[in-house]
Amino acid sequence: MNKTFKIYAVIFIIIMVILALLEVNKKEVTDWRKNFDVNEKSPFGLFVFNQEVKHLFKNNFKKVNQSPFEYYNKNKAAPHNILVVESKIDTESWNKILEAVSKGSDAMLIVDDIPKEVSDSIGYYDSEISFDEKNILKLTDKQYQNDFITLDKFPSGKGFSYIKPGVEVLGKTVEEDNSDQANFIKVKFGKGTIYVHSEPLFLTNYYLLKSGNIKYAQDIFSYLDDKETLWFVESHSSEASRFFMRFILSKPALKYAWWIFLGGLVLFIFFNAKRKQRIVPIIDPLRNTSVDFVKSIGNLYLQEGDFHDMMAKKAQYFLNKIRMDLLIDTQNLDDDFAKKLHLKTGKTMEMINEAIELIKKAQDPYAGVMKEDLMRMNRLLDEILK
Repeated sequence: MNKTFKIYAVIFIIIMVILALLEVNKKEVTDWRKNFDVNEKSPFGLFVFNQEVKHLFKNNFKKVNQSPFEYYNKNKAAPHNILVVESKIDTESWNKILEAVSKGSDAMLIVDDIPKEVSDSIGYYDSEISFDEKNILKLTDKQYQNDFITLDKFPSGKGFSYIKPGVEVLGKTVEEDNSDQANFIKVKFGKGTIYVHSEPLFLTNYYLLKSGNIKYAQDIFSYLDDKETLWFVESHSSEASRFFMRFILSKPALKYAWWIFLGGLVLFIFFNAKRKQRIVPIIDPLRNTSVDFVKSIGNLYLQEGDFHDMMAKKAQYFLNKIRMDLLIDTQNLDDDFAKKLHLKTGKTMEMINEAIELIKKAQDPYAGVMKEDLMRMNRLLDEILK
């Protein structure tokens, strides 16, 4: 075990001990942000409502992840209910919702902020805000007088500052130090009806899990007729799901493992920053001079014009190959030799007999040899050895 490895091991152990101490002493922190996310189990998420919404609408319910503008451009539906819970909706989508309502649909808008041009067309003006730390939400209908909900954690305090004639007030916010203000209204719009509630907190996990509060939510949705309900869910959750690290960062154990990995990688880079690879010298490979040597010898023979000696060496090389590769005895170049060579090489007897004649001529020291004989023998012998 070298010194560098020991350093790394000590650093790793120290980091693990520090993380373990932090984990043991860590206090659970509650996320009080108003996220209104259907997948969030934090106090102001909509996880519980998302689980129970089908029962509220008797399973005649559909959750839509598209914007109203995209959905209504692709789908032509019969009159239905529209549900919007604190979603960021563009003006074009609001116009599509109003168009659907005018044709006979009903819309339940549980939001604390609507574009002014939309609110004006519905029948109320800018909302007013109360800064009271405790709000009580009640309905005006006498049959719902005993059903109310108390908001004791960060209520928005929003209500409608001015309501046009013809708009019916269905609910209000009751405060100790302020006069009551409308927070739930109903207005006819074309052939349909629009319901607007300015306090979406009553649908969050924190309030729905409190005993008795679910009844207030049931009362609110009882105003909608018994027909299919489309809930347009804000698309921010689907955008987050496309982030490849979302799952890892959502789990504490995996998140710590990921940060440990990144920390170890940074330490590795830091301790190895000064280590540089030595320059490897470029060594030219050894040159194969055998081919040059053969060329030089060949040129020498050609310059001397000793074709007989070249034929003899070619014949000697050929017969040696026959003995080593084909295991044929080359002592007597007779008919028996020719037949064996014919059987093992598959060449014609005419070619083999012609080659044997040229070999014998090369072996005869007194035979007259010409350049054409050398070329013809070289071609035949190469062809036989293929």
